[in-house]
Amino acid sequence: VQLQASGGGLVQAGGSLRLSCAASGRTFGTYVVAWFRQAPGKERDFLAYITWIGGRTYYADSVKGRFTISRDNARNTVDLQMNSLKSEDTAVYYCAARRPEKSMYDYWGQGTQVTVSS
Repeated sequence: VQLQASGGGLVQAGGSLRLSCAASGRTFGTYVVAWFRQAPGKERDFLAYITWIGGRTYYADSVKGRFTISRDNARNTVDLQMNSLKSEDTAVYYCAARRPEKSMYDYWGQGTQVTVSS
């Protein structure tokens, strides 16, 4: 499955952004879809995932309560609503997908830059 992440940009601290991850050429089917981010000089961090079937979600502690992951069946997207953004949220954000029986994410989008100004 090919993934396309979008929605990044420049926002002031305390503001909000909504990222979208679209699957091209097919639906997400039974995949688990997640968001990650990578700040300059740091490792890629897991943020949240959602199961396309059932909509079960899981969040990293670092974003719990501020970020919400959701799926939109009509648009065939997985979105990440980010609220109360902080300067430390500045990073390239990636969406990824895996089959539910796997632990590793096999499919990755190209990344979208989020910059939070203080």
